[in-house]
Amino acid sequence: MKGFKQFLLRGNVVDLAVAVVVGAAFGAVVTAFVKDLLTPLIAALVGKPDFSAFYFDVHGSRFLYGDFINAALAFLLISAAVYFFVVLPINALIQRYRKAPAPADPTTKKCPECLSEIPIAARRCAFCASVVAESGAAAGK
Repeated sequence: MKGFKQFLLRGNVVDLAVAVVVGAAFGAVVTAFVKDLLTPLIAALVGKPDFSAFYFDVHGSRFLYGDFINAALAFLLISAAVYFFVVLPINALIQRYRKAPAPADPTTKKCPECLSEIPIAARRCAFCASVVAESGAAAGK
């Protein structure tokens, strides 16, 4: 029993359980949003909110393609609602609080005589041959 208790109380299992419960509750909210708000809106625009009455018969078998259209439409509406009302706002929030990466250490410096770019550890300018004072980064200070 001790090993089973450790398994259940591990962070991953508890996090997954919470995610499943919250996901199920959120799924119910999104389904209600689509069923009670978006589908009637489409019905007001198009005039037909329910396609389940559409079917055809072949040798006594009934093919309910209207139910398939309803399921596909519900899937599209639910995924659009999740994308526009959850994914986009969360991505914008994450982007707002993401810190910019620190600037990289310089690898070059300016020659004081000719103002050419030279390596930071250089002691003599490659362009004008003047002696360049050793910088703190090159001296290891």
